[in-house]
Amino acid sequence: MNTISKIIELNDLKTKVDEIKESGRKVVFTNGCFDILHVGHVRYLAAARLKGDVLVVGLNSDESVKSIKSEKRPIVKQNERAEVLSALWCVDFIILFNEPNPLLLIQTIKPDVLVKGDDWAEENIIGADFVKKKGGRVVRIQVVPEASTSGIIERIVKRYR
Repeated sequence: MNTISKIIELNDLKTKVDEIKESGRKVVFTNGCFDILHVGHVRYLAAARLKGDVLVVGLNSDESVKSIKSEKRPIVKQNERAEVLSALWCVDFIILFNEPNPLLLIQTIKPDVLVKGDDWAEENIIGADFVKKKGGRVVRIQVVPEASTSGIIERIVKRYR
């Protein structure tokens, strides 16, 4: 699969997810901004992929990132963020979303496993209740200490003042 074919629209994703599930494979879903890709992101996505057979990444659109982070974000535009993510071995599909949270995506694709970082309490993970009611599970993956996009931005600003 080439990297661009990993970036997919919702209707196509729903069809592919249904086929994957019918074949008995497990679909893992996670989401995020993935603004400046760093080691924390890469380790997180690799660990998420190992929780099932196919990893779907919900990628916050530029509009969505601005609404949840700040007007100064994202640093990297959505199409470039999607392309970079698609180059990772562990990412099977990427879907952009405009909403501030991925609940609609989760309800549409009904993943078997929902993954977030352990910096999120399970009761605060969007879609956790839905996934568990459908017989799926929620997995929290350890985040890499001091690896964050905000931290990278702060270091750059301090260094080049």
